[in-house]
Amino acid sequence: MIGIVDYGCGNLGSIANMLRKVGVESSIVRTAEEIESADKLILPGVGHYDQGMSHLNKAGLRDALEKRVIGEGVPLLGICLGMQLLLEESEEGKEPGLGWVPGRNIRFRVPNGAKLRIPHMGWSEVEPVAGSQLLTGYDNTPRFYFVHSYHAHDVPEENVAATSDYGGRFVCAIEHRNIFACQFHPEKSHRYGIHALQRFAELSTGAG
Repeated sequence: MIGIVDYGCGNLGSIANMLRKVGVESSIVRTAEEIESADKLILPGVGHYDQGMSHLNKAGLRDALEKRVIGEGVPLLGICLGMQLLLEESEEGKEPGLGWVPGRNIRFRVPNGAKLRIPHMGWSEVEPVAGSQLLTGYDNTPRFYFVHSYHAHDVPEENVAATSDYGGRFVCAIEHRNIFACQFHPEKSHRYGIHALQRFAELSTGAG
């Protein structure tokens, strides 16, 4: 069973619906006990970085997540803000992140003269890195739906799973042992997102 973590900042219903299409059992988890019963975990998130960290800490779920993910190697998928919280810090706020993956979040630097709006919103092609466990098996270049103003930066090369382009290349997916994350929204990305969630569901428990 995949536990979708509810800490007050996630698009839970859409993720659950997409997993249902994949044929995967999921449940919204709100307590340490419920997190303990999940075989895999999804950390979603929309909104402000500091607000996300504050909600996660106030919900009392951080220690339970760390026990399962870091201590026991349970696979976790971070989505959008959920990916950003996995890193060490963000220009968007002052709160330290979970720090489970090296790196930080920075605001998009739009080149002078570029007609690009922030946030980056809409469909963009994603270039998976060879060896990615999550983003493999596509028959063409996958496209995913994005909504964000900040993105991962200073992530070690070995943890970069995919990049995209918006005024320059940026890291849009990371993989670190049993931790997987994407800046885009697979639950809003139709067949490309279904494939990514299917891949996550098929990972063996304790991957990495």
